[in-house]
This record gives sequence, C-alpha cells and structure tokens, in this order.
Amino acid sequence: MGTADRHRLIGELLRTREEATVDELVEATGASGATIRRDLEILAANGVLKRVHGGARSLLARGDNPGYGQRELEDHDAKIRIAAAVDALLKDREHVWLDSGSTATEIARSLSTRELTVMPMSLHGVDALTSVKGGRSPGLILPGGSLVPGEQSFRGPMTEANIRSLRFDTAVVTPCALNLKDGLLAHDLDDAAVKRAGLESAARVIVASAGSKWNASAVALVAAMDTVDVIVTDLAPSPEDLARLNKLSVEVVIA
Repeated sequence: MGTADRHRLIGELLRTREEATVDELVEATGASGATIRRDLEILAANGVLKRVHGGARSLLARGDNPGYGQRELEDHDAKIRIAAAVDALLKDREHVWLDSGSTATEIARSLSTRELTVMPMSLHGVDALTSVKGGRSPGLILPGGSLVPGEQSFRGPMTEANIRSLRFDTAVVTPCALNLKDGLLAHDLDDAAVKRAGLESAARVIVASAGSKWNASAVALVAAMDTVDVIVTDLAPSPEDLARLNKLSVEVVIA
C-alpha cells in the first residue's frame, strides 16, 4: 500500500471512530510501526488528526466539519475524474473564477497547463495552478482579502468586492453541500458570500461536486439550483431528480 493510500485509509478510519492505536493501524495497512508513526506526524501537521501517545485521535469526534487536510484525502479518485470533466468543459482563453476547497484544488491541478485566466479562491489553488514549471500555464488574478488558516482560502469584503469588479466566462463552484430543494450550500456565511459573488459575476456556472455532497448537511445558502448551468458529479441522479434538473435546464455531466 502506497503512502497516499495509507493516508486516505487512516483518514477514513478516524471519521468513524474517536481513536486508533498504532498497532490497529499497522494491522489495517500492513505497514510497519515506524511507517505508521511517520504517517501520523504528517497527517497531524496537515490537520487531519491529533497525535496522541500510542496512536491518533479524530478531530471530528465533537461533530465538527472536517478540515481541509481531512477532506483532501476523501473521494480522491472521484475528484480526479470530476476535475478532468470540468477541464473538458472549459475553452482556451476563458476567464474562470475557481472556488476554494479540496475539489477545487484538484481542478486547479488539471488546469495547470491550460491557456486560461483564473482567479483561484485559495492558496492551495494558486500552488496547484503554478505546479508545472515551463510551458503553457494559466494567467492568475488574485482576489486579496483575509486568509482562513488551514483552508488557506480568501474571505471578507475585499475579496467579494474584487470578485464583483470583474466579469468571468465561467464560475466553477464547489459547494459544501447541495440538494434540489435548497440549492447550493456552504458551512458558513463568509464562504457562502464569496461563492455567491463568484457565481453572480460569471456568464456560466459549473458546479463540481462529489456524490457525497448531495443532500449533505450545511447551514448557509449560496444560491438556488436555477442559477446553475452544469453539474459535474460522480453520482448519477435518480430519474426523478434528473427530470427536475432538466426542467431547470441544468446539464448533468457524470464523471
């Protein structure tokens, strides 16, 4: 089992239980104790878990929303497929607004050799867009504002004002949750405000969302589903949901 697979497995285990010992993780992964201890140090530094004597403790035990480091490990294969599908929907020389979050970071990696102009909403996205040295790469516009620790995402009135001062061909929105009744949702009002500014400043709105976000829980409304042009997801909607989306003229792309 490779390092990335071990990290994802450890992250998945600690979403369903409060603690795990080094011995339990050795048994689950087949790695040595020394390797697991190194993994736990790395994951703790990335905000996935808390390192404790003899093992690790989940950061989600109190019902908190998972941090960026945890989310980056989840639905990884689906996010790669979604990123490729979003990439295929964009034309060269488009101006693109790109949301923050782990799915958006994967999309940024996919766009790193494209002839585009992109405004990414996080430093994770900036790093991914500039990861390829030499050759073609997107032009970047940075929004300014305050940075959220861990998420490394831009927030605040300056961010929103700078987004709204521009017009984009496409906004790529990665909601924290979505459903056909409420629409697109975020975990907090500041994130919802930035997402809303992005989609309202674009001629076309692409929503990129793994199936795990459908009907998930989030409290802040971003926008109704009728503001969306395309949904890219790995989960095929039910016939009833697909009929409702067709009625709203929302195209569904299954990655």
